[in-house]
Amino acid sequence: MGQSFKKAERLQSKKVIDLLFEKGASFAREPVRTIWLESQLNSEFPVQVLIAVPKKNIPRAVDRNRLKRRMREAYRKHKADLYTSLRSKDKKIALALIYTGRDIRAYADIEEKIILSLQRLAVE
Repeated sequence: MGQSFKKAERLQSKKVIDLLFEKGASFAREPVRTIWLESQLNSEFPVQVLIAVPKKNIPRAVDRNRLKRRMREAYRKHKADLYTSLRSKDKKIALALIYTGRDIRAYADIEEKIILSLQRLAVE
């Protein structure tokens, strides 16, 4: 499997998103909050992900977009372990990665927190 991030890997279903925020389990690795829910997704991929940076915390759109790009890139590069773990357990999950910090962090810091989050999800 390559390190791509296809459109089918993005969480777009309003129903699943509402359910995720209503009933999903969560944990935080500052500045990234992870919310996940095991569900039956209509996708070939074991994970569908939603990446969000709240306007309340980061008011400038260019900064929000930069943070989303950094989070997407870190997820794309390190999702393989999570995929193999979920495929071996025959599970599918909906996942939300939300940036909760109020300042713009370096890519290396964001990447480290996303790696920790994905590792925790792989063992749960």
